Amino acid sequence: MLQTIKRWFGLAKNQPANPEDTTMKYLIVGLGNIGPEYAETRHNIGFMVLDYLAQKFDGKFDVSRHAFVTEIKSKGRTFVLVKPTTYMNLSGKAVGHYLNSLKLSPEQMLIITDDIAIPFGKLRIRMKGSAGGHNGLKHIEQTLGHNNYPRLRFGVGDDFSKGKQVDYVLSTFSDDEKAELQTLIEKSADAVISFGTIGLERTMNQFNTK
Repeated sequence: MLQTIKRWFGLAKNQPANPEDTTMKYLIVGLGNIGPEYAETRHNIGFMVLDYLAQKFDGKFDVSRHAFVTEIKSKGRTFVLVKPTTYMNLSGKAVGHYLNSLKLSPEQMLIITDDIAIPFGKLRIRMKGSAGGHNGLKHIEQTLGHNNYPRLRFGVGDDFSKGKQVDYVLSTFSDDEKAELQTLIEKSADAVISFGTIGLERTMNQFNTK
């Protein structure tokens, strides 16, 4: 896997960067923070979805620049899964690097992020939008210079008192939420594959929940 990643970026000895057609390739970035203390927190739902996808399609993450990276294939499409290792506030570093290295447009990228403005159990897929106070999205917007990129917003709710937002997103899901969490992760993973196979608009129609 590491050699494959090196070939993408022309890092393997005596091998040029892979000139393959990129029209069937997609960059999927799950936002989160590295470290065991963050592993099961609400803020790491992006990592959780990518971990599930990697497991389902026999992908194995390798350490690469700014991120853990693996590649999976489904229905003739290639999905490059990226979990930034820069911590949430610098997520744009990985996004900018892999978009450029893979020669993909922002329309070929899907960001997976937690969202406190959406109730737990709801998913929202959008073509673009504001960062809404999310530090990971803020840095991605600063890096790209715009907010015109698809994102899957995973609702985590806002069951916290004033001034406790950070504590809330950096805490684990409640027992009631955990009972539904795996189903929602699997649904999010299905939406990722749908994004690459039937397109953003049809995926929005199919997976956005009211």
